[in-house]
Amino acid sequence: MPQISTNEFRAGIKIEVEGQPYTIVSNEFVKPGKGQAFNRVRIKHLITSRVIEKTFKSGDKVDVADVVDTNMRLLYKEGDSAVFMDEISFEQTSIPLKNIGDTAQWLVEDLLYSVVFYKGVPVTVEPPTFMEMKIIETAPGDRGNTASGRVLKPAILQSGAKVQVPIFIEEGEIVKIDTRTGEYVSRVS
Repeated sequence: MPQISTNEFRAGIKIEVEGQPYTIVSNEFVKPGKGQAFNRVRIKHLITSRVIEKTFKSGDKVDVADVVDTNMRLLYKEGDSAVFMDEISFEQTSIPLKNIGDTAQWLVEDLLYSVVFYKGVPVTVEPPTFMEMKIIETAPGDRGNTASGRVLKPAILQSGAKVQVPIFIEEGEIVKIDTRTGEYVSRVS
């Protein structure tokens, strides 16, 4: 299995620690006054999404995880799973919604998603960073309620996700959302 040295650690690199797949969230090189230098690394488990902090001696080598990132199009949701199609081979894969986790709120048919396969099994579905979605339900905004600056109200998007939008946004409008934070970015139309 290929290995990578700690001095090559970068955010986004996928490694295997104690037989489990992780992606590096952040890497900090620490050189104390006494003793050997080390790397303080925050890693996120690819299957459970749990983030932990681990230290590695400087120069240590770890295994690169056997993962494949594939762009796949969401065809449809059926019951408690979602069916994706590989854009190149047209092979279809059904992924249980419980494996998709919080990303399930960003699933919209006929959009491309990055699906991560670990040893041939789909473990993570990553939505596009920014998505444009239609507001299907929101309360009307209160006129004149802007004294406190940016006033937000709850809204439900076409995918079922609940987000906070400014009070001037109405039902039926299309907004741009940052899927990493679930925050409103801008109005599209």
